[in-house]
Amino acid sequence: MICAESEVLERHLDFLTGKSLLLTGAVNDEFLSDLRRQGFNARAWSWYFDYANRENQKQQSAVDFSLEFQRQADLILFYWTKNKQECHFQLMQILAKSPEGQEILIVGENRSGVRSAENILADFGDIHKIDSARRCSLYHFQLKNPPHFELSSFWKSYQSPQLADVTVYALPGVFSAAELDGGTALLLSTLKNVSGDVLDIGCGAGVIGSYIQKHHPKTKLVMTDIHAMALESAQRTLRENQLQGMVLASDVFSHVEGKFDLIISNPPFHDGIDTAYTAVKELIEQAKWHLKTGGELRIVANAFLPYADWLDQHFGGHEVLAKNNKFKVYSVRG
Repeated sequence: MICAESEVLERHLDFLTGKSLLLTGAVNDEFLSDLRRQGFNARAWSWYFDYANRENQKQQSAVDFSLEFQRQADLILFYWTKNKQECHFQLMQILAKSPEGQEILIVGENRSGVRSAENILADFGDIHKIDSARRCSLYHFQLKNPPHFELSSFWKSYQSPQLADVTVYALPGVFSAAELDGGTALLLSTLKNVSGDVLDIGCGAGVIGSYIQKHHPKTKLVMTDIHAMALESAQRTLRENQLQGMVLASDVFSHVEGKFDLIISNPPFHDGIDTAYTAVKELIEQAKWHLKTGGELRIVANAFLPYADWLDQHFGGHEVLAKNNKFKVYSVRG
């Protein structure tokens, strides 16, 4: 299956023929595999470990999973993401490291804000729309004036009373990048006594795990995420606060080893601009296999989400540790 954006690109295979191709941005479907099966010289560069891991299992080294842009191609196919800041960061990096004349096709759903590509790229070359279909727009861009890109200039940091003396460091597009979100704040208020092995899934900028390590330094911490920018942010948050922990790329439990006394998460439920529950379902369904005897799974979620039913289904019940008019903190034990 391919997404609507790829269906639009598929209408222009003649333009892709004979060129080395690099797919990047929010690409997350089978189009790369389809292109390679058809004989195209195609690769991908992704910030998303779930996509990279899945595609590399089919064809080894087809996808580079990294924060920084390193691979050149005749034509770059950029899939617009829902996060404008993330798109800007990624595009500036690509343009700064590409030769003059570099061609890029930018494709995205109209409701995701792809039209803003015109303003973002106008100062750096020629951009114009070449197709509109499947409620998507396709733009052709040719680089004329490469920008200067300095990764260090994109870092932000903040403190919050609820975090006590932990300073959070984050890159654009990372959850809780600018401020502490309400769900995480409620979850942190329940962390009175934490010990043993702790796994923070979907760690974002590393807020939860770093808070635990700061206030319960004898814990052994592992933090995971699928987003390269989140992993980099979590590592820096640990480092700047002089905390200890392992940060690794994992699609829920895909690359997690061992068992834990506490698995904790403020799990994402937005996929693109739609609500998706796949990762949360996997977290709840598989958690018991990664908990020590008597170990706890603790998550926070919007109160309207159906997590209580899933917890009851897989654990036989649940406890609500805290709640307000928007969020609930759930606890179950293995």
